[in-house]
Amino acid sequence: MDINKNILIVLSFVGLWISSIVPDIYEVFLGLFLIVSFGILHGSNDILLLKNINKKEKNHSFFKVLTTYIITIITAIFIFYFIPIIGLLLFIFFSAFHFGEQHWEHKIKGSTILYNSIYYIFYGLFILQLLFIFNTQDVSNVIESISSYTVSSNFLYISFYSNAFLLFIQTLIFVYQKKISQEIILSDTLLIIVFGIIFEVSTLIWGFAIYFILWHSIPSLVEQVTFIYGKTNKKTIFNYTKKAFPYWLISIIGLAFVYFLFKDEKLLYAILFSFIAAVTFPHAFVITKLFKHKKTPSNK
Repeated sequence: MDINKNILIVLSFVGLWISSIVPDIYEVFLGLFLIVSFGILHGSNDILLLKNINKKEKNHSFFKVLTTYIITIITAIFIFYFIPIIGLLLFIFFSAFHFGEQHWEHKIKGSTILYNSIYYIFYGLFILQLLFIFNTQDVSNVIESISSYTVSSNFLYISFYSNAFLLFIQTLIFVYQKKISQEIILSDTLLIIVFGIIFEVSTLIWGFAIYFILWHSIPSLVEQVTFIYGKTNKKTIFNYTKKAFPYWLISIIGLAFVYFLFKDEKLLYAILFSFIAAVTFPHAFVITKLFKHKKTPSNK
């Protein structure tokens, strides 16, 4: 089941239309709802993915893999809680790599893992920074709440343009080396324009939700379902959701508990972000392993 990019673009503009008629406060709540539903769901089946990857690698030390996964989560929580600024930076870079990999993994031909990884980070950072420069005050407030550091709008703009330049240079190199086609670059340039329009008129949360759900989580869910079951249809999507539901529910309960326990304290943002980052870090590793083995026939 392929995802039609035109459908996603239409849905993105539906999100833009919603932004024009819904008050900001409801827009934020709707964005948070989508993030904790589809967003968390797309990362809830890491254990099942690890089991399938383990089979494909013919590696029977699943306990070792699972232990590493859990240690990564615990380490992320400690870093984010005790050194929040480092945790925040790691979270942004891991998310950037994760977004870039999901978008470009199947589009770049014949390059090395190192250069691909650098390109993933440049692209993912570009998308996040594009969102940030249209919501500088909100971004500054969130960063200050998490880390007590104040980030100026000038810093956000300088970071954006610096990264955009590096992304542009590597894109030119890839096109020259015929690792990326000119048609794909043109298509993605138009897509970035769409993102810019959406980010400019939306709140920080709603703009992120539109990108995160439509352009990352849904394509990732399709990749995962196809990897586990060999194809994506109503039956396999239902089976995936059924297996992911317990982990999703535990995550939602955990987030709700954290919110009601710390909602009046300054550490709320730090704890919530540490919770999300704790899932993002190992999930990014799992998806990288998935892409490495996605062409291997299913053992199910």
